[in-house]
Amino acid sequence: MSRKLFALICLLVPLSLQAQTDSIGTIVDEVIWVVGDEAILKSDVEAMRIQGQQEGMHWKGDPDCAIPEQIAVQKLYLNQAIIDSVEVTESEITQGVEQYVENMISVIGSREKLEEYQKKSLSQIRADLRESYRERQMVQGMQQKLVKDIAVTPAEVRNYFKNVPQDSLPFVPTEVEVQIITQQPRVEQEEINRIKEELREYTDRVNKGETSFQTLARMYSEDPGTARRGGELDYTPRAALDPAFANVAFSLSDPKRVSKIVESEFGYHIIQLIDKRGDKVKVRHILRKPVISDESITKAINRLDSIRTDITEGKFPFEAGASIISDDKDTRNNNGLMFNVTQDGLRTSRFKLSDLPSEVAKAVDVLQVGEISKPFQMINARGKTVCAIVKLKSRTEGHKATITEDFQVMKNLVLEKRRQERLHQWVVNRIKSVYVRINDRYRDCQFEYEGWVR
Repeated sequence: MSRKLFALICLLVPLSLQAQTDSIGTIVDEVIWVVGDEAILKSDVEAMRIQGQQEGMHWKGDPDCAIPEQIAVQKLYLNQAIIDSVEVTESEITQGVEQYVENMISVIGSREKLEEYQKKSLSQIRADLRESYRERQMVQGMQQKLVKDIAVTPAEVRNYFKNVPQDSLPFVPTEVEVQIITQQPRVEQEEINRIKEELREYTDRVNKGETSFQTLARMYSEDPGTARRGGELDYTPRAALDPAFANVAFSLSDPKRVSKIVESEFGYHIIQLIDKRGDKVKVRHILRKPVISDESITKAINRLDSIRTDITEGKFPFEAGASIISDDKDTRNNNGLMFNVTQDGLRTSRFKLSDLPSEVAKAVDVLQVGEISKPFQMINARGKTVCAIVKLKSRTEGHKATITEDFQVMKNLVLEKRRQERLHQWVVNRIKSVYVRINDRYRDCQFEYEGWVR
């Protein structure tokens, strides 16, 4: 039974009677809230509680009240995002899930330990994360849409902080500027040949009618987001796809044929056309990723070690190495200087340590300004294994904010306050216009938003 159908049935049945039981009559789940046509289950609350514990989240007030309220608020945003056609591309979801999984692996220690901890295979973990990541991004997109027109003037910032007591001024955490040189470990030609031969075999089997493209994608594709759907990517504009992938995908005209092998940033693909609609294409694909050998990683580490030695001995500056030697195309044209994109979409070279990739943050944390780290291995923003060295260009120690030195920080705080006020009022207004029923045991809760209890 779908969740929406379950919620519609709930409209006719008292919440006190809405529970799911196992074969011997034990209650295993129950509806605790209904928001619009969406049911919130007790299991939803427990799942968010566990996720919050894993991510170090803190709830306002009693978690038993705050968690279901938070879920209800997310459903309000999500429903509006669907109405307003807020989109999240498949490539964004895949990249975000991969980065999240790699971060969990780096914290826990290994893929095997992560699977043991979650009691799931890595493919199951990715599949479970995919839909929650999509919904989270849609909620964030909706929130950004609601507040995009809010702005504050310098006079408003100064007036806001004019009467703020000294001990209430915000603390500006330590910020750093970092330069980076990366080397992509070389994939052995034998490994590339192996991958291509596999893809040619898949194409041959499809062309001979031995099996379907979808079946092979489910069995062999290494794109976790699309493999379980037979490799299918929904209607996607060219700009949202890797350029090499897009060139081939948009050139296809016969749904019965399989494309040539395509190399993208993510690996090697074969593609099959499903449909074209305007400036969007719907395809299915099979992705295979070459395995980087330990020997290739060692060679990249050793080369970076030599580069580091040459820089420290004064043979050439770090900036020249970043511009000429580095494989990192995002920083190569800027002397290796890393850039951070803020919540406002602004680019800045300043990072809090928590905003840096974890491997970079660990390397930078022990450096003095001007020092260069030893080579290390990391996963970049595209989910690829790279080796890197970093230089700490500058460090501004944490301090109490001042209007002269930290105007942008103070402006962001005022801007964020205005945004939160707008979002809070939107939720309150939305609650008034949507159907809400909550279990009686939640009626005495101290909620953040008024209007739930009627």
